Amino acid sequence: MMDFFTMDSLMAFFSQYAYQPMFVYMFVTLFMLAASFGLPIPEELVLVSSGLVANLAQNPDKYPPPYPGAEGVNIVTLCFVSFFAVLGSDTVVYLIGKLFGAKIIKTKFFQKQVAGEGFDRINRWFQKYGSFAAGIFRFTPGLRFPGHLSCGLLGLPLWKFLLVDGSAALFSVPTQIYIFGTYGSVMLEKVAEFKKWVLIGLGLLALVWLGKKVYQKWVRKPSTPL
Repeated sequence: MMDFFTMDSLMAFFSQYAYQPMFVYMFVTLFMLAASFGLPIPEELVLVSSGLVANLAQNPDKYPPPYPGAEGVNIVTLCFVSFFAVLGSDTVVYLIGKLFGAKIIKTKFFQKQVAGEGFDRINRWFQKYGSFAAGIFRFTPGLRFPGHLSCGLLGLPLWKFLLVDGSAALFSVPTQIYIFGTYGSVMLEKVAEFKKWVLIGLGLLALVWLGKKVYQKWVRKPSTPL
């Protein structure tokens, strides 16, 4: 499953729907929902790859549509869909904790996935940061699902959760999509160029290291005592 959620795989997957925007919006929503529930789906890669596909649809001269007049993925629409998909998914997890908290605590799933050191860490963050912890969980791998679940479980008011988590999502989600949707092709070119120079630099370092080893072994031999 993790092999699918790489940049290349997601780009190849989304690219086939560059001119079928409803499929892109639907899959982004499903992926965000799954990520909110703790499945190992990298949210950033989904957002970046969908933004890059929106960039493809904005350049029909380079990436022609399958037929004249085909509608491509719209950057602004994708920003709205992704934001509400992320916030809605987090809110579902919060509501599960709020509505079924007493029953969830007793389940084996909670004892295995949430209780223990992770839950103690979540409690410490609540004591230290208060309602702002809801926003911190959004950017903390491994604690997003149990953290948002605990927001409901520990009685954080819904309006505070929406305000804090929504602000965090509003800061990160649309910006990533808009930047890559608008400047994606240029950024990919720069990344490819950067990788080329990195490889050249690593190659030069390897040559220097090899030359040093050869010099130490064959040129600057230690003198043999008489």
